[in-house]
Amino acid sequence: MSFKPCALRLAPYALRFKKALRLAPYALSLLLFNNSVKAQSCLPDNSALKQLVETKELKTAMVGVYVYDDSSKKEIADYQGDKYFVPASNTKLFSLYAGLKYLGDTLVGIQYFENDTAVYIFPTGDPSLLHPDYQSQPVIDFLKKTNKKIYLVDKGWKENALGVGWAWDDYNEDYAIERSQFPVYGNFIRWNQQNSATRSNQAFGPTATVSSSPEISWKVRFSTDSSSKTFLVQRLMDSNVFVIRPGTETNIIQDVPFITNNLQSAINLLPDTIGKRANSINLINIKTLFSLPSVKLSGSVNSIYSRPADSVFIPMMHRSDNFFAEQTLLMVSNEQLGFMKDETIIDSLLTGPLADLPQKPSWVDGSGLSRFNLFSPRDFVAVLIKLKNEFGMDRMKKILPTGGNGTLKNYYRADSGYVFVKTGSLTGVLCLSGYIYTKNKHLLEFSILVNNHNGGSSAIRRAVESYVEYLRKNN
Repeated sequence: MSFKPCALRLAPYALRFKKALRLAPYALSLLLFNNSVKAQSCLPDNSALKQLVETKELKTAMVGVYVYDDSSKKEIADYQGDKYFVPASNTKLFSLYAGLKYLGDTLVGIQYFENDTAVYIFPTGDPSLLHPDYQSQPVIDFLKKTNKKIYLVDKGWKENALGVGWAWDDYNEDYAIERSQFPVYGNFIRWNQQNSATRSNQAFGPTATVSSSPEISWKVRFSTDSSSKTFLVQRLMDSNVFVIRPGTETNIIQDVPFITNNLQSAINLLPDTIGKRANSINLINIKTLFSLPSVKLSGSVNSIYSRPADSVFIPMMHRSDNFFAEQTLLMVSNEQLGFMKDETIIDSLLTGPLADLPQKPSWVDGSGLSRFNLFSPRDFVAVLIKLKNEFGMDRMKKILPTGGNGTLKNYYRADSGYVFVKTGSLTGVLCLSGYIYTKNKHLLEFSILVNNHNGGSSAIRRAVESYVEYLRKNN
């Protein structure tokens, strides 16, 4: 990919710069600003890429594009590919890489050991425990069968429930669920309102029934606000108190995160499911307890596997599940370090298997909710090549959504099956990174990152789609 020679455009300004040395500082600052604007206006020669960059909605935005053919080691397109951008949920590609590399084909649901009287559970961060998406629950089956006391071992939670840089007022949203070392029910309460079509008394409106899954003993209040007709459950910011505003909807569901309080909320919610009380115990106390000669272990630490790893990775990427991505990174941390800490495991990854990234990113969470994340398009192409080479395209095509599916439900439908990507979006941010199978049977890795747009998201997505289709037809 060639560029118009920006240096030639700026040549006339070299002489002006010498003269500017004799000018007032104000005039000099104007000159330097003018040079900067000229430099930033350089556009690629390729008409399709130029058309994308000059799309009305993108003219005032920051755009980075990098396209590569790894099989022939050929650079197809590069427009600000080495610049840093907020990647939103494209960050999940790096969490996916970590999960695929270190968590194996099957997730460890819990680790445990037991003596004659008790079972001691070591949390692994598995997000699937009692999650409504999964019917099979091997860990729960094990806990139901034991007649011994159950203790959840607090290994020392080193993380915060919410990620670095997350928006504080998202706490009630289902995309900002708290992280924890022992998540249950996806760390949210599913509220369901159903309005009966019949009226028990004609003087009153339809009867509304509100239920929760799981059932909770936490405080529930009903709002007195009658100005709105829509159903809403709002948790208090600092406690597990839920305020319900009934609506007129016939059948509606809302998932509301609960405060995990480390292990306490899990301990509160487990008894109704396993039929017995669970307690917590500190890891330090465990070490003291088992140094006593009167306590003998019946065997070494064991593991109970919960489900195939891809059964979590696929929804993590197809619906861009932030909670699954966050817990995946924490599970990797637990597996590699023995504790859960994003900063430490990220540093370990960036100095280990990801040390050869073109630009060292600022990577702070597993999901991409934080605007503190900064990656370049070249970084994403690099990790896409690693994913392909280390885990195979057959697996990647199952994990990543294609046209008409998941987050691509309304896009790339005309010819589904040639693009496999991860989307990403925040206010002012739209990103797309993944693979393209071209009509000439080439496999391209690409990343298109858009920041600071103030236009219509749909129009930008269509412009990106047109460029991706161009790449497919012309390579």
